[in-house]
Amino acid sequence: MTVQETASLLQSLDQVLILTHKRPDGDTIGCAAALCLGLRQLGKTAWVLPNEDAHGLFDPYFQGVLAPADFQPQVAVSVDVASQGMLPESAAPWKDNILLCIDHHGSNEGYAQHTLVDPAAAACGEIITKVLTQLGVTITAPIALLLYMAIATDTGCFVYSNTTPETHRIAADLMETGFDAQWVNKRHFRVKSLKRMQIESRLVRDMDLEQNGSLVFAYVTLDMIRELQATEEDLEDISSFIGLLERGGQRRDRPATEAGGVQDFPAHRRQEPERLPGLRPLRRRRPPGGGRVHHPRHPRPVQGGYAGRDRAGAAWLTESWSSTSPPAGPPTTWWPSSGASCM
Repeated sequence: MTVQETASLLQSLDQVLILTHKRPDGDTIGCAAALCLGLRQLGKTAWVLPNEDAHGLFDPYFQGVLAPADFQPQVAVSVDVASQGMLPESAAPWKDNILLCIDHHGSNEGYAQHTLVDPAAAACGEIITKVLTQLGVTITAPIALLLYMAIATDTGCFVYSNTTPETHRIAADLMETGFDAQWVNKRHFRVKSLKRMQIESRLVRDMDLEQNGSLVFAYVTLDMIRELQATEEDLEDISSFIGLLERGGQRRDRPATEAGGVQDFPAHRRQEPERLPGLRPLRRRRPPGGGRVHHPRHPRPVQGGYAGRDRAGAAWLTESWSSTSPPAGPPTTWWPSSGASCM
């Protein structure tokens, strides 16, 4: 579907329930709340389905939009949800009857009756902004704040490679409404819990550098988590912390040239993990209870780097992979953090 077709469809709906994905991030939450407020501005009844996985960090954005228990929707609309498997348990009654999906993932499985997907968008928030504008919704400061938060969190505050000139143009237009963008940026990018800082401190203290600093082993163990009494919230996107480390005194994504300048990696190099010499994939086997189990010690390529175990069985990460390990021993299941991707 196009933006215009999607707007026309939404214009014809009422009693709308908006769905977010498992372990909801700022993009799905901001989109859901903004779409809810936009539809209400048009005189429609709309609510966001409560998500049992929602992080307390996002509580302010849910104010006044969470569906009451007795709400009987006529239609369900999902935002930033690429597949049925990404829907939370609370969405089970509607997962086979979703009328519309609005998403920016090229991997979208087309599970809804109608789908608007734009893989070129850095965040689903960009698409929702265009849909609401096409609907004739006035982008008020509260709606703009939600959309800005959606875009900012999915672009790492506009530093990830998915950020485009269009991303900045949309964000600038949203900021013109006068909401406090500094509050959003500080809340999501400049504030950390003490436990999170302690975890990061230990990662730096205990990390191992190999291949002249081009390969980093950093450990997050269950013993560390128990000792610090850290929660899942404290580990949110912990893998990105390692990505801040410079490689050999040069920026990770811009290798030095002979002239001392910098040179961009080709686009395809930014999308695939760098295969370092001497590393080979793990042998895989399935445990009786399911899940993923890998041979200890030998690293395997993952999104943005390599992951494996040391001789004691402790999990380690490179680049974007982060994991916590069960007690030391023979091959055991990997437990990826929110910032990791199992491939």
